[in-house]
Amino acid sequence: MPTYPRAHRRSPLFAIPLGLSALLLAGCGGGVVEAAAPSASGDIVTIENCGRTLTLDGVPRAAVGMHPAQTELMLRLGLEDLLVGQAQAMAQSLPSDVAAQAEDIPVIGGVMPPSREDLLSAQPDFVFSPTTYEFSADQGFASVDQLTEAGAEVYVASGGCQDRRMTGEVADLFTDLENLGQIFDVESEAAALAAETRAILDDVAEATASVDEVRVAQVYVEGNAIQAIGAGVEYDILQLAGADNVYAPDQELFSDFFAATISPESLAEAAPEALVISPYDEANEAMMRDYLTQTFPDMPAVRDGRIIAIPSSDMFPGTLGNVSAVRFLAEQLYPDAF
Repeated sequence: MPTYPRAHRRSPLFAIPLGLSALLLAGCGGGVVEAAAPSASGDIVTIENCGRTLTLDGVPRAAVGMHPAQTELMLRLGLEDLLVGQAQAMAQSLPSDVAAQAEDIPVIGGVMPPSREDLLSAQPDFVFSPTTYEFSADQGFASVDQLTEAGAEVYVASGGCQDRRMTGEVADLFTDLENLGQIFDVESEAAALAAETRAILDDVAEATASVDEVRVAQVYVEGNAIQAIGAGVEYDILQLAGADNVYAPDQELFSDFFAATISPESLAEAAPEALVISPYDEANEAMMRDYLTQTFPDMPAVRDGRIIAIPSSDMFPGTLGNVSAVRFLAEQLYPDAF
């Protein structure tokens, strides 16, 4: 069963205006364009990330993870001694096998991103964020320019910038691992984690290669409004899990944005065999299940008990949760294949 954070924040997909949510869970294709592993000799690493060039002369020594997903990645790469802050730590619990490593890392900000003052007071030289939203000056957060002026390089998850929002993929995580390996001189550790994670996706692909695909719709419910999800990393998660997506990026509905408001009648007409929801806590999940069950009692997905909840935190770009979401969904859709 999915787990939820000990404290929650509203789903970043729909709890804020749509124009901002595109930024909050946006995506960009960052890649390594020129790199030499940093070392005591002062080799320089140059990374292209979200339209910016990062130039690092040596390994960062004071890093901040701007979300538990990013903190987790750095912990799994053995970088706990370099972390001077973990942000949004109350938004999502760290996995139990790495939580102890973070006990002595200062928490900056609780559920929301840290204020400008709190982040700058940590004196970071490297800030790793899931999206560009965490640097919104109009929200009281430190901007990229302000952090740069303070001597910190800013790296955004490769699925976390605007120009990547509609085409983000689970595989963007591997770009981040490659880049982090270069930046922190932990290339072997990053390669090992990437191989372990790719193996999970390979196992799912093999298990679902010959299944009769289940017709799946991913939706989000807010009050009596239904949003269909048809693009971005959310779509890719369903694809990799072997689903037959009701909603897809090439549909006119998603020509401008990864989500679109739909009528109950259109969803009923689509008659999906499974529904995927991404709640932010147990109460939110109960609300969505209740609405869908009462509104669509005759829908195959509801009738057959196939409303599948994946925590919204696993939909964040640049998170290992994307991969676990693929496996969890595939197991729910095709239990006999595993």
